[in-house]
Amino acid sequence: MRKTLIWSCALLLSAHRLPAQALPADSLFNRLIGHWVLRGTIARQQTTHDVTFDWMLGRAYVQMHEVSRQRAANGSPAYEAIVLFGRDPRTGEYGCLWLDNTGATAFDPAGTGRGSVTGDSIPFLFHYTATDRFHTTFVYNRASDSWQWHMDNDSSGVRRPLARVTLTRR
Repeated sequence: MRKTLIWSCALLLSAHRLPAQALPADSLFNRLIGHWVLRGTIARQQTTHDVTFDWMLGRAYVQMHEVSRQRAANGSPAYEAIVLFGRDPRTGEYGCLWLDNTGATAFDPAGTGRGSVTGDSIPFLFHYTATDRFHTTFVYNRASDSWQWHMDNDSSGVRRPLARVTLTRR
């Protein structure tokens, strides 16, 4: 816990010294900005979510807000997430911090993914344990101005699909 706190403080202090930079022109994040409907299969269940991507902090970051249309017994969304995306200006690597209502933590490192833009896709990899990882990949379809979003569990190198969804503009 202490190491995590020290690391988090160091990260915040070092980020404070870097000038805020807008994401580069080659970023696919420009194409994510807006309001979307997510439709497809998550954990073998058909689902529909509303998803919004917005610039924040001088276009240095992108925020995603995802809310399922399905409701929990108490009337709240069955799933809701806030995800922050950014780019390291020194390495060009992209990162995201995933926060959702399925397991609130104090910014567990497992909720942080890393990746690089590859063609028309943005693959992120989350490390849960030494053998368990999670892949989430956004794939842009220029012809339809839509996104495929693939999510896979990865245990000891064996990938199993968790979700196959499509984002279309509202």
